[in-house]
Amino acid sequence: MYEDDEPQNFVAFPTLGEPAPDFEAVTTHGPLKLSDLRGQWVVLFSHPADFTPVCTTEFIAFSKAHDEFVALNVKLIGLSIDSVHSHIAWARNVKEKMGVEIPFPIIADLDMNVASLYGMVHPGQSSTAAVRAVFFIDDKGMMRAMIYYPLSNGRYIPEIIRLVKAFQTSDKYGVATPANWQPGDKVVVPPPKTTAEADKRVTEGYECKDFYLCFKNI
Repeated sequence: MYEDDEPQNFVAFPTLGEPAPDFEAVTTHGPLKLSDLRGQWVVLFSHPADFTPVCTTEFIAFSKAHDEFVALNVKLIGLSIDSVHSHIAWARNVKEKMGVEIPFPIIADLDMNVASLYGMVHPGQSSTAAVRAVFFIDDKGMMRAMIYYPLSNGRYIPEIIRLVKAFQTSDKYGVATPANWQPGDKVVVPPPKTTAEADKRVTEGYECKDFYLCFKNI
């Protein structure tokens, strides 16, 4: 850096494989602290605004899938840069007009504290609304995945569920999951680390295309 250069302000956003940034927030279910949820998986997702059409369809879809998330030990948490009163009114409207009750908490983030901490605001989309971000946090508080969608397009909830199942399968069995994997499909055996392991791999009873790509059932 030259002497005349002005110092740059860098903001640290969540990183895969690192602890998810902790926060305390007001929600429609009362105060919430992320670190209090250790032992559960967390899917934290943001939406641009209450009382908007695409967001409403997403919250209905998340709500209808809520029991499936609960069965996977997942805590759903929504967020937008709106007040808790707006969230409550919107949730009541969704129940009254669409017949769907939103069963998970929605963070009120008017000060943009959580949105800033997690990099949810992308100026190319909006400087005052969060994009459709999804953060997957495991039961040890580690960041496992992040997905970002623009304001204009809603999320596909089955893919979010599938990804949680893939993470939990990898953790339980020490394996990887291939492209387009669905629960019940074959999984990928971790690649060998030595030449001896590579020579042995093709004789271990796996379905191998070559020493570095082997599948098995679990």
